[in-house]
Amino acid sequence: MKIIIVGAGKVGELLCNDLSNEGNDITLIETDSKILDKVLSYNDIMGIVGNGTDCEILKEAYIENTDIFIAVTQSDEINIISSIMAKKLGAKYTIARVRNPLYFSQMKFMSESLGIDRLLNPEAEAAFFISKNLEFPNALNVETFAKNKVTMVEFLVQKESYIDGIKLKDFKHNHFSNILVCIVQRGQEVFIPTGNFILKSGDKIYITGNPNDIQEFSKSLGNNDEKIKSVMIIGGGKITHYLIKILLEKKINVKVIEANSEKAKILSETFEDATIIHGDGTDNELLEEENFRNYDALISLTGIDEENIILSLYANKVGIKKTITKINGISLFNVLELVGLQSIITPKKIVADHIIKIVRSLISSQEENIETLYRIAENKVEAIEFKVPKTSMIINVPLKKLDIKENLLILYIIRNNKVIFPKGDDVILPEDKIIIITTEKYLNDVNKILK
Repeated sequence: MKIIIVGAGKVGELLCNDLSNEGNDITLIETDSKILDKVLSYNDIMGIVGNGTDCEILKEAYIENTDIFIAVTQSDEINIISSIMAKKLGAKYTIARVRNPLYFSQMKFMSESLGIDRLLNPEAEAAFFISKNLEFPNALNVETFAKNKVTMVEFLVQKESYIDGIKLKDFKHNHFSNILVCIVQRGQEVFIPTGNFILKSGDKIYITGNPNDIQEFSKSLGNNDEKIKSVMIIGGGKITHYLIKILLEKKINVKVIEANSEKAKILSETFEDATIIHGDGTDNELLEEENFRNYDALISLTGIDEENIILSLYANKVGIKKTITKINGISLFNVLELVGLQSIITPKKIVADHIIKIVRSLISSQEENIETLYRIAENKVEAIEFKVPKTSMIINVPLKKLDIKENLLILYIIRNNKVIFPKGDDVILPEDKIIIITTEKYLNDVNKILK
């Protein structure tokens, strides 16, 4: 695929790395030559210094031969205008990142009327991710598939827990027959385990099942899974704007501390049912004054990773049940292994995964054959929801007779909006959706699950 990316910020840089590693022909357009040179030094891609709204720059990048055009600058307006121009000049598929809440409310109209194929909002996606994580207070991570009908949740195996040292087939036979332990991360190793796999303390396990069974499993580990009723958010940026709306709809008590007076004022005027405080969220006296330790959850969403980490560590220390930490710097993750933070949100990774899902669908010439894609366990495992076409080689064959690749597991079949936990005699039908997990990289077609 020939892909043009406009904007070498955090998202643009991540996309250049990921998409070039998947074998695509990438051209990056960036106005700042120093930033461009930095990205080029780490990636085997082409680069052009210039503005994505400049017709001549787009022509220099051979826009007429471009399969996918992606605009992810800091300016919504530049992303929108450059995507419109790219489409007019011959780009087959255009994607624009749009972050402004005003534009977000009109995304469908803008997409249809302006001819942009996809408008993405990483902050809105991040807010949704956070809201799902709040549903499982003791989980490390929560991912959803099939329009929230299927949930995958990450837990830590604690020392002396009843699952420390248990064989998975015994866990399934003696404890939870409807829960599947589908991924185990042990240090730097990742396993798609069989029934003979034995769990150890320190393992991170990803389980799937219906939400009620997952709640019961969490309780069996000794967790108090009372619902989150109150949330304190430090930082009043765009994610917070979208998140407040979601939390208020769930009848959750929300308090926000924001250092910028103008942002605090706008939030206060927009959300009358939330408490908005103008102040420094890292000020211990202010936190105590606002009864910080009495909240069920703390969500750290400032623009500074280090501040977010410190706030979450402090919240853990004073006994707040759930912490969610926004971190933009991927390099900090190795440090986080040492301090054991709970849930971590990285907006640029969310939008990158979303774009990669679209790219892979287009590569396979079946637009949107990939419904959902998550790269988890430090990107060592991919969880993918495929729509199965009528021409697929896997239909009408009992699963036990399919020659499926090693380290690949079919978790669920979704048929007519019903979730089926498959057994060996089950078959996949045309228009079904299947959810798989695999350690193989770059799967873009459902037929490629076969050897």
